[in-house]
Amino acid sequence: MSGVIRPGRVWLDTKGERIQAHGGSVLFADGTFYWYGENKERSTGRDGIWHWGVRCYASTDLSSWEDLGLIIPPVLDDPRSPLNPAQFTDRPHIVINPETGKYICWLRVSSRAGRPQTLVVLVADALLGPYRIVEAGLRPLGMDAGDFDLVIDSDDGKAYCYFERVHRELVCADLTADYTGFTGYYSTHFPRPGPPWVREARAHFARRGRHYLITSGRTWYFPNPAEVALADTYHGPWTVLGDPHPADPTRTSFNSQVSSVFKHPAKEDLYVALADRWLPDMPRDAPNAADIFAQTSEEEAAELLRPYGYVADPDTSRADYVWLPLRFAGDMAYLDWHDEWCVDDYA
Repeated sequence: MSGVIRPGRVWLDTKGERIQAHGGSVLFADGTFYWYGENKERSTGRDGIWHWGVRCYASTDLSSWEDLGLIIPPVLDDPRSPLNPAQFTDRPHIVINPETGKYICWLRVSSRAGRPQTLVVLVADALLGPYRIVEAGLRPLGMDAGDFDLVIDSDDGKAYCYFERVHRELVCADLTADYTGFTGYYSTHFPRPGPPWVREARAHFARRGRHYLITSGRTWYFPNPAEVALADTYHGPWTVLGDPHPADPTRTSFNSQVSSVFKHPAKEDLYVALADRWLPDMPRDAPNAADIFAQTSEEEAAELLRPYGYVADPDTSRADYVWLPLRFAGDMAYLDWHDEWCVDDYA
């Protein structure tokens, strides 16, 4: 049966290799789905390799994926390049500018050494590249930039960036007409005192004229309870609705972190949450990381969680995926567990 998705299981491409598209998203064009994300095939936690570029796959049913290769390859000969594998570069987001026809890719570059967290902007004439960097070291509106999402309004083509002002709040900022910079207009939301409460891994989607954000707390690679918020405009105000995974007794979002939400173009109301399972071997009896981080320092939390698989640099080359369809009840969006589900079952 085509279109069958099995959340949490090892997902192989048509060549029998693990799919490497983490922190990723799906684009649809001319009858084909394109899934792109961080290539973690060499990120074993042993060699200082954070990424190996951005990889892309193609499918016609969201289940069977053909590897199209690296659309943004790593830069090996310049250790200062944001595309060097040792740089903490991740969270690719690609959008198409309807006026210019250009493909715009944004990446985040984080740091553990107290240096600013920045964004990188690349441009290409085609989805598969080649991409060229047009902006590096970008501090949006003079702020450090954490996890982010890019959003294009389907009616007027206006673009927005939702990013974490690191350890402080969420910012929604208007982008320039070419999608490569900021106009200067922005709004701030969800002020929090820091980890684990600050919101990261933000995923925006619009449904029936209203705006949703799914976010997670910050507990490094350990999963924590996700949160759904709702607004009538891109700039809010936002109302927090709660955890979309209420049936998960572990409060770990089914051991996953949502990276994006994809609306199926041929289905009336099928929205799919794409999530990463960064620690596939984490035992089910592991304590909730958000509770641990809330009660202790990050160093103490790391020690308490170490018996359950906490390490500073885990082997993310083995990370899996948890794709689930959203279920709506009133305003709330829920993610129910399915051992497997089929795209064809949705009208």
